[in-house]
Formats: sequence, C-alpha cells, structure tokens
Amino acid sequence: MAYSKNFQTYQADEKYLNDQKTLFADFDEKFFGQFRYSSQQISDKISYTLGENALGYWLLEIKNNNPRAYFLGLSYSHYYFNKVQDSQIVKDDFLQIEGSFVKTASNFALRGREFTSIGDGKLFKIKLNDLTRDSDQDGYNDIFENSFGLDRNEKDTDGDGIDDFNDHNPLFKSEKNKFTELYEDLISQHLGIVKENLDKMPYFFLPYETDCDYFKNINPDAKVLIMPTDKSKQPYYVQVTDIFNGGYSKIKKDDKNPNLFYIHESGGGGIIDYSAEFKNRVWILKNIGGVVS
Repeated sequence: MAYSKNFQTYQADEKYLNDQKTLFADFDEKFFGQFRYSSQQISDKISYTLGENALGYWLLEIKNNNPRAYFLGLSYSHYYFNKVQDSQIVKDDFLQIEGSFVKTASNFALRGREFTSIGDGKLFKIKLNDLTRDSDQDGYNDIFENSFGLDRNEKDTDGDGIDDFNDHNPLFKSEKNKFTELYEDLISQHLGIVKENLDKMPYFFLPYETDCDYFKNINPDAKVLIMPTDKSKQPYYVQVTDIFNGGYSKIKKDDKNPNLFYIHESGGGGIIDYSAEFKNRVWILKNIGGVVS
C-alpha cells in the first residue's frame, strides 16, 4: 500500500536499496527482489543470508548455484534480528540469530515500521535439519506449510494436479469464470514492475482474508494465500501475525443493470470503491470513490 514520505525518507530508502543490491548482489540476482536481506555468511560451497518478506523471516541459501529459501515461522511483528551479528548465523548444524522480542506499530515497509522492544538479547536457534525438512519434497519446508495451512505430506494440497511450489493458489482449486477474472484483474493492477518476474519468484505471496467463493477460486499472476476471515479457522501463525495488507469484498449486484457490479478494496490506506461492468466479455473497472484513513 502507498503511504506518504518526506524527501529525507526517500533518500534513506534509496541508499538502503542500493546497499541491498551491492552487499547482497548474489542473493539479489538469484531471488529477484523477493526479500530484504541481512547477516550474510559466504563460503566456497554454501552462502547464507537472512531474508524477510511480507510473510516473515527466511533463511536463504545458495548451494551449487541453486537458490532455496526456508521459512523460519517468525514474523517481524514478534522478533527483530540484529542487523550486525559477530558470530556466524549457521554454525555446528544450527541456525542461530541474535535479536529481540518486539511489538510493531505498523507494517507498511521495512523502513516504515516502529518497534517497541519487550525483550532484548534473545537467541533464536534451530537445527538446520529441522528447518530445511521438506517431507513431501514439493519445494517448501515443513515450517512454511504448517504456518499457512498447506499439507506438508502432500505435494498438491488442493488436489488440482499442480504441485504447491508451482501453484499460484495452492490452498484452493482454481476456476475460470467472469467473477474470478474480475478479482484477478483487481489484484493484477497493483503488481507494477514485480509482474515481470513473477515466474521467477516462488516465495512471493499475497495473503488475503476472504469468505467469497469466487475469490477463493482465482488463478492470478501472483501467488496467493487465501485464509478465512474467522481467526479460529486460520493456522496459528496467521492468527497471531499481521500478514494481511488488504482485501476485497464480495461482489454486489446493481439493482437495475445485470452486467454492473460493485466491489471495494480495503487496506492500510483506506477503502477504494469500484464499479465493474462486464461488457463484450471484458471487465471495465472504474474507481468511484472511497475513504482514506
């Protein structure tokens, strides 16, 4: 979601992004901007670094020139890794990272969050074998699948014939109809330049809460994780972590025009109302107002 910044913040962001491309050039090349990086460890055989995206923290690995990412089951809303760490992050078959338990005031972007520490000097430590375990050999580690409701013992959670790693909607079988196309169009309009590399970004997901059956059955350009709005039905990690940055309402019909519908998009910046007319087998979207928070 877009939010206002002053000139100094833009300058800081530009320096940060340049540092990312310089200091983590190998990872930036392999992972196509899916993560923000810190605490790298480079050797002749394996290179490691910490990655962060909208879902949480990952251990990133480049081995034999092949990139892999292993989800840690930790979110920035609960734990903050130290940017400078003297000891190796991978040592004696363990991942071990220094940091703090925190509360966050916002989750707009890495440089836009404010943290309140509730416990400093904490060590996160996990066996590499436990972290990298991928029981169904589908490309996602078990911790990722447990965190987001995928079946860690089945390559194809939704049974649609596409393995979870390549499925753009791994939790639900996709359908093709005009209403799923409407939701796909709405999601696609916000992807920007990311859209060019989506086929190379298997760890980039857009998480949504919805109870709309049409939305559940989408097959968008970007990968999605779709959760029910009832928190008690969500995986525990999703219940306690703020991963959602927006959502879409159910479709409302126009009382007079059978081809005209209304839908609203919600997010950190407020609500946008759309009209959507299905004309000549194509959706015509119009922004008809909204509320800015």
